[in-house]
Amino acid sequence: MRYEIMLIILGMAAVTFFTRFGAVALLKKTGLPTWFERWFKHLPTAVLTALIVPGVILPQGWIDLSLNNHYLLAGILTAVVAYLCRNAILTMGMGLIAILSFRWFGI
Repeated sequence: MRYEIMLIILGMAAVTFFTRFGAVALLKKTGLPTWFERWFKHLPTAVLTALIVPGVILPQGWIDLSLNNHYLLAGILTAVVAYLCRNAILTMGMGLIAILSFRWFGI
């Protein structure tokens, strides 16, 4: 491996470690404000939504809200299952079955 690449990797590791260590050390002494804790519990949902929605709505690089968008149909069905059942395994399984079915049968 080239020397420069190793230095870049070590530098990135150091920056990542010290930013996380600094945050933990600071928050250990001061704690989180209650308003921030309430806001912070919604962060995983926001990040997951930001990762999923572009792939569902923009499968070919442009907005496709038609019934020919299998990703959108499977996403809607999966969201309904997630809301009704609140079971992660069932939700992921239903999403996989839905997208495979739409692709296989060409609905």
